[in-house]
Amino acid sequence: MRPRAGPDPSSLRLPGPWAHRAVSANGIRLHVAELGEGPLVVLLHGFPEFWWSWRHQLVGLAEAGYRTVAVDLRGYGDSDKPPRGYDLWTLAGDAAGLIRALGEREARLVGHGWGGMIAWTVTALHPRLVHSLAVLGAPHPLAVRRAILRDPRGQGRATARYAMGFQLPRWPERSLRTDDGARVERILRAWSGPEWPTTEDFAQAAAHNRRAVLVAGVVHCAMEYYRWAARSQLRAEGRRFAAAVARQPTVPVLQLHGALDPCLLVRTAERSTPWAGPLHRLHVLPGVGHFPHQESPAATTELLAKFLAP
Repeated sequence: MRPRAGPDPSSLRLPGPWAHRAVSANGIRLHVAELGEGPLVVLLHGFPEFWWSWRHQLVGLAEAGYRTVAVDLRGYGDSDKPPRGYDLWTLAGDAAGLIRALGEREARLVGHGWGGMIAWTVTALHPRLVHSLAVLGAPHPLAVRRAILRDPRGQGRATARYAMGFQLPRWPERSLRTDDGARVERILRAWSGPEWPTTEDFAQAAAHNRRAVLVAGVVHCAMEYYRWAARSQLRAEGRRFAAAVARQPTVPVLQLHGALDPCLLVRTAERSTPWAGPLHRLHVLPGVGHFPHQESPAATTELLAKFLAP
């Protein structure tokens, strides 16, 4: 029996004040939503989301005077879904290529979750392309690795609670697609603070993200991010990556972190300091979980706008 076809990827080009287009970067086609004029801000989403998770910041940062671009990462939404390339080396190359393809010499990078991990990596590997770095719910990759090993009852347990199951073959893909993506809604609810899941905005977000995960190829690609991260720890490429990403940024760095984030703990975010550079600060948002940009959009956008200002 053949699997049921998912939604057309182009159906995720949801309407709004932004413009949609495709951009060729790093050998693949990436879908972006773009709004505003001014210095370039590139928004990189996390799991289990797509470009639309930045809807509030697209508008707010455009109004603040920025050319704001939210991208579907490799494997998500209406971007290409090649069979490989879900390591942070390649994903950072996608973001770097996107900045160049947009005709800019540099960008203000903003990333959440996996998008934040990618943004840290771009800043280390392609420093000339990064004007500033803001990450939400995304400690430095080396801080996460160290915390899993040194804080087994904290970050180690938190990571095992959700990410270990993603290492299994096939089962995660089936579970995420079952019942029209119902598990995606459960993840959004479980990883959030108490307030957002009670709102109409959450209901809309859950509906769109459930639909997005049903697009053919998305669930497998999303799992490959986690699988590469685990496999690389035992390979030479993982050691090379650790050495490369250890370079401290010389640009301003802002970490926004939800006080109630159950996936990546505040104390893990605090451990990013050795790799965050001299212009780093951490702001913890009370009552917020893993999705500050969606759970507390006004406060998040205001903090980002102040940080990004020249």
